[in-house]
Order: sequence, then structure tokens, then C-alpha cells
Amino acid sequence: MSVVESLFRSPLGRRLAAKAGLPDPPTLRRGRVGPLGEVLLAELPGGGVAAATLAQLGVAPGVPLQDTPESRTPDEKGRPQPLRYERRPGALVIDATGVRTIADLEGLRAVLRPIMKRLEPSGRVIIVATDASAVAGLEAKAVAQGIDGINRTVAKELRDGATANLLLLRDGVRPDDLASTLSFLLQGRSAFVDGQTWRVAARKPGDETALDYEPSRPFAGRIVVVTGAARGIGAAIAATFARDGASVVAVDVPPAGDALSTVANDLRGSALQLDITSADAGQRIAAHVAQIHGPDARIWAIVHNAGITRDKLLANLDDAQWGAVLRVNLAAEIAINEVLLGDVPGGLGQQGRIVGIASTSGVAGNKGQTNYAASKAGVMGLVWAQAEELTGRPVTVNAVAPGFIETDMTAAIPFVQREVFRRTNSLSQGGRPVDVAETIAYFCDPASGGIDGQVVRVCGQNLVGA
Repeated sequence: MSVVESLFRSPLGRRLAAKAGLPDPPTLRRGRVGPLGEVLLAELPGGGVAAATLAQLGVAPGVPLQDTPESRTPDEKGRPQPLRYERRPGALVIDATGVRTIADLEGLRAVLRPIMKRLEPSGRVIIVATDASAVAGLEAKAVAQGIDGINRTVAKELRDGATANLLLLRDGVRPDDLASTLSFLLQGRSAFVDGQTWRVAARKPGDETALDYEPSRPFAGRIVVVTGAARGIGAAIAATFARDGASVVAVDVPPAGDALSTVANDLRGSALQLDITSADAGQRIAAHVAQIHGPDARIWAIVHNAGITRDKLLANLDDAQWGAVLRVNLAAEIAINEVLLGDVPGGLGQQGRIVGIASTSGVAGNKGQTNYAASKAGVMGLVWAQAEELTGRPVTVNAVAPGFIETDMTAAIPFVQREVFRRTNSLSQGGRPVDVAETIAYFCDPASGGIDGQVVRVCGQNLVGA
């Protein structure tokens, strides 16, 4: 720890930081734990799917307070005050799937106002609404987007590590399709996912995996390939899948062989030393799976975590540095997917999950990272295009877009700059590798077949980008 950081972390430094508007960040509750307080359900007119989904998850929700002119009571000066929760609720789920008019938005305000300062630490606000593609009329489509604005603002105003997220439902979504997402958001696994909006659809025909798995070990009997698995975020991804029952194939470059072997051995998985940019990378992954697990074995999920940076201002960026980043971060993923989606021993199963790693740099760009931003924006484009291409097959393609994550690499950033990166999000801290890993595991859950073509930012609602 540097002298500057030691001073910043001292009692005096903490007091000065608090006066400067930089108080200690909240401690986030992580892991497979739900809210400590009661889960409330606000079912606005026309709703219903959230109640059925919570029942499927075994959650018996309470009824939230509402701020209405009739409910307000005067204070000692006669000023009307909204109702106040005596006990802090753990989560508020709002079923706004029937909201179609501007007037209907009042229902969200009424249930949100009483809870904004009363949620427990690391509490949750989850809004479930209908996607604009599934409603008719200009006002209804505008209102669907208006709910997105409510969600993002609520996330910025919540306190003590509480988060808000919005799920937009497409046509035909059932409780079975929504359950894995609602469960993920209620748990500590989603601790660093905040202020985000993504879409849930009905599972594709032929995807029946949600009916045949153990929720506490969703990947038992399933093979998961993780590239860039020797350290950092990749090692955390591999560990998370192993925790949840997967047989992990850990992939990384030969120079990382010792670290890779340690990761694979600790997880009782297998290691494959491989340069993913080699022309036969996809074939070698499939051959390894077939050799270790048998010729009939198929990959359940592949996580394209491997990536590099070669940061320089564009004026100083040569063709070698440009090409290396695009080959590793984007071209290799396209080539490997093409092979594994084919009918090859050890390839991706008829059902399965593909997950890429984008970045907030790909969303908003970043000075000195033209090549990296191009590659990560390209990953997002690949997700959207490949999900559409695979419409007829029950394979899902998604990506996470991490923000500032605390790793050995980010620890080398000068302290002041690092502190700025940490603080420029709604949770006032950097994320952990496990935050990225848990979101990827959610994408790959057998019950997440309705999550397809989505890019979810794991950034604590970073102020950079959308």
C-alpha cells in the first residue's frame, strides 16, 4: 500500500474524504443469499407474472406501502408526510407489466417513494415491465422506455449498497422463463449489477433443460469451457462454475501453464494450454473435451474470457498492437464459435450457452483504447448478430460488460486514478472478479434459456456510457 493510500485509509483520511463527499463505500452482501428483510410485491393493474414467479421461487411477498394524498399524515407543523416503514424491507418487486399510459406511471412513484430511504443495506428494487416490442401504440411504447429512466434514476438515489434493475418481458414469457433472473437479482450474486435494463423472452422450442436440474448445483454433469482461466476474472469464473457442479475445462496460453494447472487441479477440472488465435483452436478445444470426457460428450457452455490490452493513443498505435487486440478479443471468439457450433465430437451441444466478455470501454469508448474499445464493442455486435442467427436452435448467446473490477492488473494503477475509477459508479467502489463470474453463471443457468442476445453491465452503474 502506497503512502498516499495509507493516509487515505487512516482515520484522519477517512474523515477528510467524507467531508469531501467520499465516504466509505458500503459493504455489499454477495453470494447465494437473499434479502435479510421482507420481500414486497407491488402488483400494478394488469400484472400477474411476478406473483406467479415469486410463488415458484417459494417467496411469499408482503404488500408495500403507497404514497397517496389519503395516506399522508401531518407532522408537528402540519405538513403532510408519506407513510414510513417501521422495519426495513429487503426488496421491492414491482410488476408493471400492465403499465401502458403516462398516467399509469404514477403507480411506480407511489410505491417507490416510501421505500427509497428505508431499504435494508444491499436491498433490491426490481421492476418487471413489458418490452416496447410487445405493446401497441405510441404512448405505450414511449412509456416502456420511460420506465427505463425511472429505473436508472432510482438506482442512483438508493443508499447503502441497494440496487435497482429493470426486466423488460417480451411476448409469451412465463414464470418458468423469468424465475432464474428474478432469483439472481434477489440474491447477493447480483451485488454489482445496478441500474441495468435487459430483456427476457420465452425459452426457445427444444429448450427443456429448466425442467431437469438441481438449482443449487445447476451445472452438475455439464462441461464448461473457460478461456483465460489462469488468473483474475477467468479463475473466478472457473471457480464459480466448479462450485455449482460443472466439469471445468480451463484454457490459457502456454506461458501461463503453471498457474493454469493449479486452477484446474484445485477445481478437479482439466487444463488445456492453447493460443486461442491459432487456426485450429476450436478443433483443439473440441478434441480435448472428447478425449477427457468421451466422444459423445458435448460442451454445455463456453465463456470467452481471454483478452489482452495494448493501450496507446491512436496517434501512437501501430498495426501490430491494433491487430493483436482484435485477434485475441474478437476474431478468435468468432472462429471458435463457428467450429464448436458444428457437428463435431466435443463441440457445443444442441442446447448450450455462449458468453462473451465486453466492457464499458466498448459501450462508451476510452482514451488510449481505440483497439480495445473496437474489440469489445465488436463482442456486443457479435452477441446480437449470433443470437439472431441461432434463433432456430436452443443455444443462447450473451455477454457481460464489466466496469472497474479489482484485480492484480488494476492494483498497479496509481492510487488516485484507481480511487477515481472506484468512485465513479452508484456503489462507490470497484467490483470483484466474482461479480462478473456470478453474472456469467446466471446466463449459463439451465433455466436462463429466455436470456438471449443480451449484454449486461457488471459495473455498479458506472457513470461512463449508457
